[in-house]
Amino acid sequence: MNDITTFFFEAYSNTSIPLILLEAIAFVFGVVSVYFAQKAHILVYPTGIVCTIITVYLLYVNQYFGDMMMNGYYTIMSLYGWWNWSRTSNNNSALKITFASYKDKKIGFILCVLTMGITFFVYTLFNYTLLIPNYIDIFTSGLFFTAMWYMANKKLQNWTLWIIANVITVPLYAYRGLGMLSFQYIIFTFLAFQGYRSWKKHLVNSNQTALK
Repeated sequence: MNDITTFFFEAYSNTSIPLILLEAIAFVFGVVSVYFAQKAHILVYPTGIVCTIITVYLLYVNQYFGDMMMNGYYTIMSLYGWWNWSRTSNNNSALKITFASYKDKKIGFILCVLTMGITFFVYTLFNYTLLIPNYIDIFTSGLFFTAMWYMANKKLQNWTLWIIANVITVPLYAYRGLGMLSFQYIIFTFLAFQGYRSWKKHLVNSNQTALK
């Protein structure tokens, strides 16, 4: 138990109190945001925006530019998702939970590859020496980017990408000394599994209702 605690939180011995508090606030809002996401509730976006803005600053301080860029994108995409989810038709949400089509998957693949390329460029722009954690960061950035786009359009597959990227991110953030954010991604992983089951159940029930 002590080894686990040390693994996640030892780095905070050299971290200022304001940064620890900011990370704690991001932790809370991040978990609340994913909770709303699995419920397909529009509050996923305002709570998520608070989390991502704080996280952008924390990652900038720690010079993790790939993750910083991704969280900046999450803020912008959250505004788009907020607008997209708020659209109504006959007093009902105009955007329904659906499976990603072949076209959606092609767009997702292009976004993923493009994001990895841009993230690599951002690192080189800052003359950053790329190590293995940075290449992992580049890969997960592509997954997260695509997952966020899928979520903004209520595609079930967003949860699959979140799960994969979250599992990879847990040890990555712990290694970087961001223990609370690492622990947050453990929670995100469990919530993502629940979100997938919840959205899929909703989708199956909707299809059965449509057939009646």
